Amino acid sequence: MCVGCRKRASVGELLRVVATDGQVVVDERRRLPGRGAWLHPEPGCLTKAERRRAFPRALRSSGTLDVTVVRRYLGRTAD
Repeated sequence: MCVGCRKRASVGELLRVVATDGQVVVDERRRLPGRGAWLHPEPGCLTKAERRRAFPRALRSSGTLDVTVVRRYLGRTAD
């Protein structure tokens, strides 16, 4: 389920993200350790997840998480 739009989708359609050192990073190979969250690879879903403060809750992390890496990744894949 996408943490941004809360819609169900197959694993192949979603992007796995994990929290490392206060940042949300993309787990392209789906092998990074830790709790992961799933997100549609669309800027709109990322914005919704940020607005709802979904990443700290889904990744069970205290405080705010920086999503710059994910935003850059989505911008790169959109080109």
